[in-house]
Amino acid sequence: MGDSTTQSVDRRFVRLVAIFDRLFRTPAHGGGALCVYLHGEPVVDVWAGYASPGVPWTAETVALGFSTGKGVASTVIHQLAERGLIGYDTAVAEYWPEFAAAGKSHITVRDVLTHRAGLHRLRGLLPGPAESFFDDAAVTAALAAATPDPRHRSTSGYHGISYGHLAAELAHRVTGREFTEVVRTELAEPLGAEELWFRVPAEQRHRIATTFPRLRAAGMNWDTGSDLLTRTRFAAAAETTPRGFADLIVDPRVHDSVMPGVNGVFSARALARLYAALAGGGELGGTRILDPESIRRFSARQVFTPDYVLAFRIPWALGFHGVPMKPSKADPISAFGHFGLGGSGAFADPETGLSLAFVTNRLGGKLTPLGDARLTRLGTVAHNIAKADQRR
Repeated sequence: MGDSTTQSVDRRFVRLVAIFDRLFRTPAHGGGALCVYLHGEPVVDVWAGYASPGVPWTAETVALGFSTGKGVASTVIHQLAERGLIGYDTAVAEYWPEFAAAGKSHITVRDVLTHRAGLHRLRGLLPGPAESFFDDAAVTAALAAATPDPRHRSTSGYHGISYGHLAAELAHRVTGREFTEVVRTELAEPLGAEELWFRVPAEQRHRIATTFPRLRAAGMNWDTGSDLLTRTRFAAAAETTPRGFADLIVDPRVHDSVMPGVNGVFSARALARLYAALAGGGELGGTRILDPESIRRFSARQVFTPDYVLAFRIPWALGFHGVPMKPSKADPISAFGHFGLGGSGAFADPETGLSLAFVTNRLGGKLTPLGDARLTRLGTVAHNIAKADQRR
């Protein structure tokens, strides 16, 4: 595959890379990176386009991944569960006593991992200006004190940002260590996947691609569009972000915070290595991060009812969602992972031994909380190539 500064493609995946390249034909398309592993071996490591105006994307470029970070945070929780530090069906308040406030003593770790804690709402969670959301401890304490949405007892409600705060605090409570330290020592360093960042080191911030265009909601500026949505059936979705969210995500201070649900900064290479381990029974290159049985347990579908935030069915596993490949004929699909707002994301498919990660700074035109069509298209092609390889 060559050294880490050289783009490389296994001949089986040439068609996939051609599709990737077409995503970034002009500077207006921004840039991105794609990395694919098959059976623990890198088969695609490419990038294209621009990290910022006039600045080409390089092997060192990283990008804000939005909800892609939920998969990283979930992997940490599963490591702690495997070690007996966390029980999926144990009440969160057993580890975090303050969480029992406002009628939440019954909510379990499994409920959090399947977005059934009823804590989707960040709008109005903290008083004061939008900048108050840079205070991770304040957000976490406010979530512990909050009253859950009653719909959590019957179905999921996507915790767009709050999921990351809940997962990070659980990890902190049971280990006594900072969440970023747990990620670094349990995932990033063992896997040689440095760029799994939630608080980006100051000396690495020059590598972050410029995210664009400005986030909008319902075709309007974020706050106006969100206000409009609160009067529709998408009201719960509008509540998942605080006022001023479009400004928050482009503020450099976002990289001082730890918001694993939204502010993870990644390289495609680091994400692909993490998911390659998950696709390979928990092991990559002789390093084991999880046991195969743990992966089978947490990747199994837990919930598939209409999500009260997203307004459609989401096949939630524990901290991941199923990744459907269309128009793949493989049914059911064993892939799981997490998409991010605007297009980035990563997944693992234990059935084929495939992992794929895609990061970009160009937010997709048809925004949904789970990304746009680019990752699905790339994943479909890669999955079909991997299936064809199996049949040889």
